[in-house]
Amino acid sequence: MPLGLLELPWWGYALVTLGLTHMTIASVTIFLHRHQAHRTLDLHPIAHHCFRFWLWLTTGMVTKEWVAIHRKHHAKCETFQDPHSPQIYGIGTVLFKGAKLYRIETRNTATLERYSHSTPNDWLERSLYSKHTVLGIGIMLAIDLVFFGPIGLIMWSVQMIWIPFFAAGVINGVGHYYWGYRNFASNDTSTNIISWGILIGGEELHNNHHAYVASAKLSNKWWEFDIGWTYIRALEIVGLTTVHKVAPKIRFNLTKTRCCDIEMLQAIITHRYDVLARYAKYLKQTAVAEINNLHARNPTVLQEAPALEAVKHWLQRDEGELPEKEQAALEQALHSSEVLRTIYSMRQELTVLWSRSTVSKEQLVKQLENWCQRAEESGIRALQEFSRKLRCYDNYLEAEIK
Repeated sequence: MPLGLLELPWWGYALVTLGLTHMTIASVTIFLHRHQAHRTLDLHPIAHHCFRFWLWLTTGMVTKEWVAIHRKHHAKCETFQDPHSPQIYGIGTVLFKGAKLYRIETRNTATLERYSHSTPNDWLERSLYSKHTVLGIGIMLAIDLVFFGPIGLIMWSVQMIWIPFFAAGVINGVGHYYWGYRNFASNDTSTNIISWGILIGGEELHNNHHAYVASAKLSNKWWEFDIGWTYIRALEIVGLTTVHKVAPKIRFNLTKTRCCDIEMLQAIITHRYDVLARYAKYLKQTAVAEINNLHARNPTVLQEAPALEAVKHWLQRDEGELPEKEQAALEQALHSSEVLRTIYSMRQELTVLWSRSTVSKEQLVKQLENWCQRAEESGIRALQEFSRKLRCYDNYLEAEIK
């Protein structure tokens, strides 16, 4: 006689557990992350309340707390005010104690007051979901025990561990460490953990998200897959969601090498993280070769390994984000090579195009044209090739949804 209402083979219990945890992951990525935190889509009231109810049963998380902490993470990314940066706390702490860091930040009233705007504040939220967080997960435990018997306790335990480890630990930890790959040179250490976002609802594509935070779709390259976006499209088909925006496609017009204009400037600003990533791709081999030549000429002055790491990391991130040892190695390399100084200064000048808010577009266009001319006259082949590629960015700003 079964101890629960349902009796399944061992693999049946495993599949049900995986399905239940995946429902929670989908709720986090669609409702908490893309809808509530970044407002990239709207949800029909039916979907809205279903997601809230399921998260109450399976996580006990309060919407305004999660949203506030995530928004603060973006605002203060990789600084000492970032609630869960592995660059500050260490990868081990964030990976295995990410949920603890989350709970600590929930007690920071300043964070909640500043970053939790526009989150639910109805009767259900005030009187049930926020007030009785333990009740929901207790009801989930009872449901698991009734349907699956004693093994339901194991299934419930997996449900309770899944989000704290994979969302709070893996995404916040591994997704901001040096593992994975980067499509975009965003001004943080975010990485795409893997190219197929299935296990964690598409959140694995974390670098893509930091490059285009207002995009409801996290996949960007043709080979990437965001299962959360698949669910969103399905909800859209049945009228349960409306997508506001996805990342605009990067387009090049390779048939013309034109003088810089406002349209080209706008395209470069829109896709600035792609521009920096391409700059790193074009100039990396030249920088590495220069480091190797410097070390071969004077191995006692320039240590090759630290300098190589410093240059590789700096091409993908701002200098201020490098560890102190790498900053020192970078400064030494720059002091020893005019080529490296040129590569360094040209990258720094490029970022000024989208960081100056008081300069007119016409002035920025002139600065961009001057930058391209100097790059093409630099004598550095890779820099010349990059400048010609830069001139081909096409201003296509329509956010494609379908």
